[in-house]
Amino acid sequence: MGCFCFGSFPASEKDPHQQGYSSGKNINLFSYDELRAATRNFHESSKIGRGGFGTVYKGTLKNRTEVAVKTLSAESKQGIQEFLTEIDTITNVKHPNLVELIGCCVQGSNRVLVYEYLEYNSLDRLLLGSKGKKADLDWSRRSAICMGAARGLAFLHEELDPPIVHRDIKASNILLDRDFVPKIGDFGLAKLFPDNVTHLSTRVAGTVGYLAPEYAMRGQLTKKADIYSFGVLMLEIVSGRSSAKSTWSGTQKFLLELTWELYEEGRLLEMVDSDLEQYPEEEVLRYMKIALFCTQSSAKRRPSMAQVVSMLSKRANLNEKLLTPPGIIHDVMQINRGSKPTNASRSETATSSMDPNSSAIDSTERPTSSPVSFTDMSPR
Repeated sequence: MGCFCFGSFPASEKDPHQQGYSSGKNINLFSYDELRAATRNFHESSKIGRGGFGTVYKGTLKNRTEVAVKTLSAESKQGIQEFLTEIDTITNVKHPNLVELIGCCVQGSNRVLVYEYLEYNSLDRLLLGSKGKKADLDWSRRSAICMGAARGLAFLHEELDPPIVHRDIKASNILLDRDFVPKIGDFGLAKLFPDNVTHLSTRVAGTVGYLAPEYAMRGQLTKKADIYSFGVLMLEIVSGRSSAKSTWSGTQKFLLELTWELYEEGRLLEMVDSDLEQYPEEEVLRYMKIALFCTQSSAKRRPSMAQVVSMLSKRANLNEKLLTPPGIIHDVMQINRGSKPTNASRSETATSSMDPNSSAIDSTERPTSSPVSFTDMSPR
């Protein structure tokens, strides 16, 4: 299989495996031959996923450790030292709800990341797959997945300096281990790639259906864009429906759009996945309402991830009087035009009459987070 290239490097830059390069950092360096052998020459049968930044293969190292091997397909002008510096930063980011980066390959023009292998692969395969697969996702597991993903994202936003804005929170980037513990994957790619490296036909990185309107149409990347995506993810987990699909129950409505409509009509329980035979109605309603707080059209009105964790754990009471309509992106063309979503005027009118500093929650803890602007939080 041909290698994925980032472009050739000057002869003055040492190849770690051909010229005795040593990073001097906490990085496991693999040779390209090692990873090629581990994946059976990147065989099609070893492929377990594909995303905007590359293809993922299941591999087995010589010591019998199973790994996920991601070949990066985006272009970057980073040299070896710059790349390894970023990898070192990501390698030292440890949390139970983040996928662990084991090492990398920077041989020649190849850029390959080696992650821990998780048995259940990505959440979307279970959640949006066959009914047989969804049978494993009872409410206790779905709620635990929501909480675990929230804690992982709160760690990236609140506990790192500088914080990491993921940019692509979605079901396929939530991986599950053998005990269904959720782990956020690809969180380091937000740092490894510049903002103009995307997998959409637009300057914005992310996935339609999960994109916050201010980021999709105006390029305003803050933590609140991740929070919007997380809200959409929560709705998918509760409903078992895809945010990308625009037709539900014979109507041309996206998941978030339909959820808001049913919320206003007092019929929110109709959004619950029909495959969920038993669930606590009050808790499920709470989760969907939290998702709506996360997806409000005005980024300022969305809670921080620390607040989301408090809301999910019932340490904070929801103040529904402050809940305003969501911002909805209907298609990629709308993003490219930079136009406002059809419900934007209604949302902005609703929010403009309220105190922009009002909190969506009542809590004795009052966790806070200052938004990080794109200029302050460069993905590089």
